[in-house]
Amino acid sequence: MASIIPMRTPCDAVAQSAVGEIPCEERAKPWVLTATILASSMAFIDSTAINIALPSLQANFHANVVDVQWVVESYGLFLGALILVGGSLGDLFGRRLIFMAGVAVFTIASVACGVAQSIPVLIAARSVQGVGAALLVPGSLAIISTSFDEKSRGQAIGVWSGFTAITTAVGPVLGGWLVEHASWRWVFFINVPLAAAVIVISLWRIPETIGKAAGRIDWPGALLATLGLGGIVFGFIESSNLGWRNPLVFGSLILGLGCLTGFAALEARTSFPMVPLVLFKNPSFSGANLLTLFLYSAVGIFFFLFPLNLIQVQQYSSTAAGAAILPFILLMFLLSRWSGGLVARYGARRPLIVGPLVAALGFVLFAVPAIARDYWVMFFPAVVVLGLGMAITVAPLTTDVMNSVDQDVVGTASGINNAVARVAGILAIAILGIAMVYAFRARLDRALDHFSLPSGVLGELRSNESQLAGLQAPANLDQKTQEEINNSIRLAFVFGFRLVMLICSGLALASAAVAWLMLPKASNRSSLSGQAS
Repeated sequence: MASIIPMRTPCDAVAQSAVGEIPCEERAKPWVLTATILASSMAFIDSTAINIALPSLQANFHANVVDVQWVVESYGLFLGALILVGGSLGDLFGRRLIFMAGVAVFTIASVACGVAQSIPVLIAARSVQGVGAALLVPGSLAIISTSFDEKSRGQAIGVWSGFTAITTAVGPVLGGWLVEHASWRWVFFINVPLAAAVIVISLWRIPETIGKAAGRIDWPGALLATLGLGGIVFGFIESSNLGWRNPLVFGSLILGLGCLTGFAALEARTSFPMVPLVLFKNPSFSGANLLTLFLYSAVGIFFFLFPLNLIQVQQYSSTAAGAAILPFILLMFLLSRWSGGLVARYGARRPLIVGPLVAALGFVLFAVPAIARDYWVMFFPAVVVLGLGMAITVAPLTTDVMNSVDQDVVGTASGINNAVARVAGILAIAILGIAMVYAFRARLDRALDHFSLPSGVLGELRSNESQLAGLQAPANLDQKTQEEINNSIRLAFVFGFRLVMLICSGLALASAAVAWLMLPKASNRSSLSGQAS
C-alpha cells in the first residue's frame, strides 16, 4: 500500500510505459532518470514511512484508530481513484507539465501535513497529497518511455526499478529513524528538498511531450469513482464510532454503492472510458484483477496493523520497527528477476497458485506470536515466508495482465491492475479494520470484567477502546493495576491481530483459488489473448 503498502504495486513498471515517442537528446537522459527516480522516491518513501509514524502520530494527537485510518485512507482514496486520470492528463496537456504539477501539489501538501496541528487538518492535507501523487506517479515512467528509444528503454526502466526498490527499502528505516530522533513531521518535510531538485531538473533538462492519440478525460467517471469509493470507505470506517444505524453510516454506504453502480454503467457507454469494461470479458484479465483484489487486501491491512503491533505492543523502537520489514522488501527486490523467469518456464498460472499459498502460510505464522520481543524467533520467519510468497507472485501477476490483452491496450490494462491493487488496500483497512476493533473490544471487555474498577474508570476505558493498543490505563490507579490493565490491552490487540492475520490467510488462499479456476494454462493463452480487443 499507501499506498498504505511498503512495496510497489503490480504493473508499476509498465502501467505508464507503453508509449512510443521521439526520444530526447542523449545528454538529457541521465537527468531524466535522476528526476523521475527522485520523484518516485518521494511517493514510495512517503507511503512506507507513514506506517511507521502512525503510533507516534496517534500519541501526539491522542487519536483513535478511526483517525489513524483516515490518515492512511484519505491519501490512498484519491490516489487510487484518480491515478488513471493522471496518466490521461499527461497525455493530453503534456507529461512534463502534469508531472511537475503533481510534484508541486504533493510537496505543498507534504508541508501542510508536517505543520498540521490537528487530525482534521492532517487528513485534509493527506487528501491533497493523494491528488498530487495521482498526477506524479503515472508521469515518471511515461516520461522515461518517451525520452528513451525502444532499444534503451528497457535498460532505463531497469535502472529506475532498481533505484526505486532501494528507496522503498530505505523508507521504513528512514521513517523510523526520523520519528525516533526528530519527529513524525519530518517524514513529510523530507519531501521538500527532493521536490526542489526534481522541478529544477525537469525545467532544465526534460523535454515536453504530448500523446498523439490522447482522447478526452473521463471526468464523470473519475467523479463517480471517487464518490463511490469515498462513500464505502466512510461508511465502514465511521461505523466503529457512530454505529451501523447512524444515518451518516448507512447513507454513505448507499451513496457509495449507487455511485459505483453508476460508474459501471457510465464506463459501458462512454466513448473514452477510464476503465474499459470490455477488458474484463477476458477471463485471464478478470482473474488476475480478482487475484490482485484479494491478495493486496491482505497485504494492505497487514502493513497497517503490523507497525502498530511492533511499536505499541511489542515495544520496538520506531527504527527497529522499520528495519523489521526490510527482509520482506529485500526479498521482493532480490528475487524479482528469478520470479520473472518462472513465467518463461512454467507460465504465469503455476506461480500465481504457489505464491499466494506461500503468502497464506506467512500470514498464519504472523498469527502465532503473542507478546515476545524476540524478533528473530517470532517474526523474522513470518516476514521471510510472506516476502517469498509475494516475490513469487508479483512478476508473474504483471506478466499475466500484460499477456491477457492486446498490445494496443496494454498501458490501460496495467493501469487498471495498478489501481485495483491500491483500492484493495483502501477497502481492506476500512473493512478489516472493523474486525480488528470489534475483536479488540470483545477481548478487552472480558478482561476488564475481572478487575474491581470504579464505574467511572471502567466507562473511561471502554469509551476509548477505539484507540486500540494506544489506550493506557488511567494514571490514578495503583501501579500494579495499571500494569495489569495495560497488559490486558496489549493482549486484546494481539487477539485482534491474530484474527485479522487468519482472515488475510484466507484472502491469500482465495487468490490461489482464483488463479487455479480462472487463469488459463499456458497452452490456452494464445487463444484467449485476443478476446479483450
